[in-house]
Amino acid sequence: MNSTFKSYLDRRASLLAQMQAQGGGVAILATAPEMTRNSDCFFPFRHDSYFYYLTGFTEPEAVVVLVAGKTQQSILFCREKNLEREIWDGFRYGPQAAQAHFGFDAAYPIEELEQQLANLLADAPTIFHTQGYNNQLDTQLQRSINTVRGRARSGVLAPQKSTDLHALLNEMRLIKDASEIALMQRAASISAVAHQRAMQITLPGLFEYELEAELLHEFRRQGSQSPAYGSIVATGANACVLHYSANNAKITDGDLILIDAGCEFDSYASDVTRTFPANGKFNAPQKTLYELVLAAQSAALAHAKIGARYIDGHNAAIQVLTQGMLDTGLLDKNKVGSLEDAISSNAYRQFYMHGTGHWIGMDVHDVGNYRVTTAQNGTEEKPYRQLQAGMAITIEPGIYVRPAEGVPEQFWNIGIRIEDDIIITENGPLNLSRDTPKTVAEIEEVMRRK
Repeated sequence: MNSTFKSYLDRRASLLAQMQAQGGGVAILATAPEMTRNSDCFFPFRHDSYFYYLTGFTEPEAVVVLVAGKTQQSILFCREKNLEREIWDGFRYGPQAAQAHFGFDAAYPIEELEQQLANLLADAPTIFHTQGYNNQLDTQLQRSINTVRGRARSGVLAPQKSTDLHALLNEMRLIKDASEIALMQRAASISAVAHQRAMQITLPGLFEYELEAELLHEFRRQGSQSPAYGSIVATGANACVLHYSANNAKITDGDLILIDAGCEFDSYASDVTRTFPANGKFNAPQKTLYELVLAAQSAALAHAKIGARYIDGHNAAIQVLTQGMLDTGLLDKNKVGSLEDAISSNAYRQFYMHGTGHWIGMDVHDVGNYRVTTAQNGTEEKPYRQLQAGMAITIEPGIYVRPAEGVPEQFWNIGIRIEDDIIITENGPLNLSRDTPKTVAEIEEVMRRK
């Protein structure tokens, strides 16, 4: 086995131990299907994150099966070696080489999946699988179960229970190990360079897509395989559209530009947002709101620590943002009342309508529950979970001012968001995207160096 893939072997062993603790059984997980773009052309293939987390295997048409029983097995099903197809589509490991390289106990051609599954499921007490996630695998699994049921007269039993495999993997993926954090750091560092490049190339008169092109150029030049999500490059009023995607407007002198863009490196995402002036200099209203958002992020960051509840950072950001809205006149104190009133009535949501972050990892909006079910005094509750070392979150407060009656006109069409990627550690928060210019002084300095 290639030593690079020890992490995947360890994860499979951890999952098998959890399965064994639940009485044993068989886990089945497929990679993502290839998707047709048009005619005989496909979208670029990206493996399923759960599958890759356990295998490190990046080829399409693959399934991993883990058996927790008297003996434990990890088995890969993949495409056979095919020299003719490799001329057209590129290298394939084939079962024999994949078994050796990725540390599986056995490997078979993907065409043998149903036959082998029927043998592996015989007398297995539980199926660990996520129904409805992959229709083709669901169908193949059901046929294999029916084959086992057909052997009932010979004393063979089909699985009696089903457990959601993703639920187990979600908890595993929520805590990042050192190798994962290193990959996320690389992704964030590449994104930092890309954001700085975009700032330095910006001039009034350019189009949003020209900045997007600079981001994509830098991602790829630095070794990233792809963006982690569709890049948002929003100038002026477009920055008040949270998921703006057109990226086709002309940049005007006096605009603020909001860029929400991050790359993926070796299957791990970054997610970074910065907002900066098109002409390189914040005007007074822009600076006022920008520093308000920056203060909100700092307040949230203070709660990115072990033992804090996930929601604590969001609540801290809302306190700062809402007070700022009252101080600047975005919210009329005579109408909304005190800070506590403005928060309890959700008045702030006119200008700040999203959460202050999310999990991040292999997926930009990564897996894992934000609340945990607990039983207290005979009742079931779902409090926000406490942060632990190795968890990865974003912190991304913002403010978005659309023209409206009673809203000071000097702030109209200003949209600002600041986002960083954070690892919770024993020594406090580790900001992976720390090299991306963020303060007013840092941004203006970078933009002077054109």
